Amino acid sequence: MPVHKIDGTGRRILVIDDDLAIRVLLQAVLRRMKFDVALAEDGAAGLDKLQHDGAFDLILLDLMMPRLNGYEFIEQIGQKYAPDDRPHIIVFTAAGKRGVDKIPPSAVCNSILKPFDLDTFIEIISECLNRLHQTGEQRSGVSTRAAE
Repeated sequence: MPVHKIDGTGRRILVIDDDLAIRVLLQAVLRRMKFDVALAEDGAAGLDKLQHDGAFDLILLDLMMPRLNGYEFIEQIGQKYAPDDRPHIIVFTAAGKRGVDKIPPSAVCNSILKPFDLDTFIEIISECLNRLHQTGEQRSGVSTRAAE
């Protein structure tokens, strides 16, 4: 696995996915780039992590999960945080564009379709981090990428 040019030092990412293999894979990839990574198996566990572990630079969120799914997680984030204080979220979906269309554009930074390749995944992480660090920029809505 090649080392990519993103330096995640000092940045925190929360991965919320019910698929253990996805969580472990993303954790390994992100840690190689020096991110501090936390894992949650569903939206309810993700909300607990936010409450107890504090802020994250990005949240990687699967939409289809048991207990509290990604749509419900986004809804609860919208109720708990003011728009400028909401975490930046990248959603994973196997539901295609129609799954992402159900999400308010201001709620997420980007989305990626499952299955995905790691290069596309890393490019999207980089884009969202760049947006996060640009001063005064509003979230520009949702774009969706398929695996290339």
